[in-house]
Amino acid sequence: MRHTSLRFCVFLICAKLSVQLFAENHHLSSQYQEIPLIQKAVKEFVYSHTMNPAGEIEVEVGQIDKRITLPKCVNLKPFMPPGSRLWGKTSVGVRCDEHVSWTIYVQADVKIMANVLHIARPVTRDQIIDYGDVALQIVNLTQMPEGVLTEYSQAVGKIAVSNLTSGQPLRENMLRAPYVILRGQNVKLLVKGRGFSVSSEGHALSDAAEGQVVQVRNPSGRIISGLARPDSIVEVSP
Repeated sequence: MRHTSLRFCVFLICAKLSVQLFAENHHLSSQYQEIPLIQKAVKEFVYSHTMNPAGEIEVEVGQIDKRITLPKCVNLKPFMPPGSRLWGKTSVGVRCDEHVSWTIYVQADVKIMANVLHIARPVTRDQIIDYGDVALQIVNLTQMPEGVLTEYSQAVGKIAVSNLTSGQPLRENMLRAPYVILRGQNVKLLVKGRGFSVSSEGHALSDAAEGQVVQVRNPSGRIISGLARPDSIVEVSP
């Protein structure tokens, strides 16, 4: 009986100590900011501030050292550090400006998954791009060079400015619009104003796509600049 009573007393003491320790740990943990809530605030901030109609946004928030103890904050305020942007691997700040004040920076990886035109088969310089020459592939835009094309209409009918190999992402500077004016071509100079229209002849001094500026020499030798238009017309401002 004595041994049984002793064991029971030891059990009660241990149980009491465990309850006290749990209460103390719970009290301490309730004083500190929960790490998952910081990560959640960062993710929500990125999604709400990233706008890209070209693709689907994916966000991965980096790990935060669990040994960091920050005072609990009811109103977390994420922000973008100066010089940062929500694109690719970046950093998002989170601050607390309540009765306590602290700031932490969290790593994030922002991906924009979108269709990008790629060269489907070899294309030679000055070749007109057809639908079969290009294909859409889903890629991460943040890892693509600037100026990639995302729609067939941006490429089909345009001219390759150099040889292109299969698998290349297609960029705007790889193509040009077809020329509507050719160097040495006879063109019509057209001057339009309010209530009048005057035309004359001339020779184009360079190639030009529609809307590009082209220089023309008229019969008297004067060089005139205008905008290239279809049907061998160069539009001159009055």
